[in-house]
Amino acid sequence: MSTAKIRVLDSDKAVSLELCSFVINKANDAIKRNGAFFVGVSGGSVAKFLCQGLPSLKTDWSKWHIFFCDERHVPFTDSECTYSYYKQNLMSKVALPEENIFPINPDISVEDAATEYSKKITSLMGSAPRFDVLLLGMGPDGHTCSLFPGHKLVQEKEKIVAAITDSPKPPPCRVTLTFPTINNSACAVFASCGAGKADIVKKVLEPEGGEPLPAAMVQPSSGELVWFLDRAAASLLVKQS
Repeated sequence: MSTAKIRVLDSDKAVSLELCSFVINKANDAIKRNGAFFVGVSGGSVAKFLCQGLPSLKTDWSKWHIFFCDERHVPFTDSECTYSYYKQNLMSKVALPEENIFPINPDISVEDAATEYSKKITSLMGSAPRFDVLLLGMGPDGHTCSLFPGHKLVQEKEKIVAAITDSPKPPPCRVTLTFPTINNSACAVFASCGAGKADIVKKVLEPEGGEPLPAAMVQPSSGELVWFLDRAAASLLVKQS
C-alpha cells in the first residue's frame, strides 16, 4: 500500500499552481511513454484549481482522456453538473477534443448510466483499468468520490463503477468510481485547503483507530498517493513536509 506524500504549501494559490504543474508533468510523462494520458477529475475546489491553472501550461491536449471520479445524475444544464463546469472552464480554453472527455449519460437511469460508464472505461483501458492520475476531492465527513462513511459502496469489491441512489449529500443519485478502480490507479491525488479542512485532514492522514474514513481508504496498491495542502489545512498534522 502507498504511503502518502504530503506537500504543504503557503496558500491555496500555491496549492493550485503546484497541483497543476504536477498533473501536467504526469500527463507529459504518460504521453511520452504510452501516447495517451488517462485522468479522472472531481468537482469542488479541485475543479477550480485545475481550471484556473491548467490552461496556461504546455501539454498535448489531444492525447488527454478525461473521465469523472464521480458525477451527479443531473442534466448537463444543471449547475451541479461537474462535466458542464469543466466544459465551460477548461474545454473552452484548451484544444481538448470533444470525444476525449467522457461524461455520464444523464438521460438514462442512474443504474444504466453506471453500467454504460463502466463499459466506456473498460473499452479504452481494459477490464482492470489503471488511470494515470485520479484527482480526488474530500468532503467534511471524509467521503471521497461518492463513497460515504458507512455506506455499502465503500465495501464494493467487484464493480469498477457503481450507481448510488441514496447519497447522504444531495442530489441522491450519482455515478462513482469504486475502490477497486481507485486503488488500481498509478497515482491518486488529493488537494485540500483552508482551516475548515484541518480536522478532517488530521482524521484521514493521522487516524487514531476505528473504522477508516473513505478518503483514508484511498491506498493505491502499486502507485503513488499525494496530498497537496495549504498550511491552514495541515495545521493539526504532527508530521508536515
